Amino acid sequence: MTTNKRMRRRVRGSYAIATISIAFVLFLIASVGFIIWNLSKTTDTIKERMTLYVMLDTSATPEAAATIGERLCATEGIREVVFVPKAEAAADFKQYAGGNFEELLDYNPLPDSYEVKITACESPKSLVESLTTTISTWEGVDEVIYQKGIVESLEANLSSFKFMMVLFAGVMLFISLVLLRNTIRMSVYSRREIISTMKLVGASRGFIKRPFLVNGLWMGLFAGLLASLMFWGVLMTLTKGLSYLMLSVSQETLLVIFGSIMVGGVVISLLFTYLTVSRFVNMKTAKVHIY
Repeated sequence: MTTNKRMRRRVRGSYAIATISIAFVLFLIASVGFIIWNLSKTTDTIKERMTLYVMLDTSATPEAAATIGERLCATEGIREVVFVPKAEAAADFKQYAGGNFEELLDYNPLPDSYEVKITACESPKSLVESLTTTISTWEGVDEVIYQKGIVESLEANLSSFKFMMVLFAGVMLFISLVLLRNTIRMSVYSRREIISTMKLVGASRGFIKRPFLVNGLWMGLFAGLLASLMFWGVLMTLTKGLSYLMLSVSQETLLVIFGSIMVGGVVISLLFTYLTVSRFVNMKTAKVHIY
């Protein structure tokens, strides 16, 4: 009786450790995925703030300027088009420079222009260069100006940062799954005597695996629930305590994340449990005790 109680305590302890391990793995995966998703949205916002300045020819008529504006709005890759008349441009320049150049020159040398914002894309540099080349050939357009150094720097930095984040996520996922596999294997190993006994009495492989898979299902559900609570707690703490991080998440997104965590917990737990139990079941009885 004492031996049976000790065995049950050991089995419960191994499953509790496995459940907590799965929960931490799910929490880690969800957290890294959430960070990458938010960074992706932030980089898209940065890309969409990139502006092209389409300077019109001084001889362009209002009708020609309106036609250029319509063509800009219809061009693929352009998200927003704002017309800036020369008087407004002069007023902005006066406010920025703190002087009145019109009194010195007796005229306003600034042309009418369009401020053009692009859509977020994988390579903003290629899009900007393509738009600049195309728009510069239009009749009535004098030149297209953009901050070339910032565009090139943004392209290089975002690509490097994205690669590092994906690499980090992949390494962390691999390490977590390896540790989780070993933990589940130890939880199954704690019941090796039961597997050996069932094999000796002629139980089928499916019959032996069934209770382990049921336990694996419950482990995955409890682990998913625990990981969801951990993720929600950390997210709420960061949102309230560090509001400047600007973490963007809606209720629909939270439901998708929690659902993914629950499904991931069940899938991971069942998969590793099935693989581990299958290995024990297919192993010769004499080797189970030395595995």
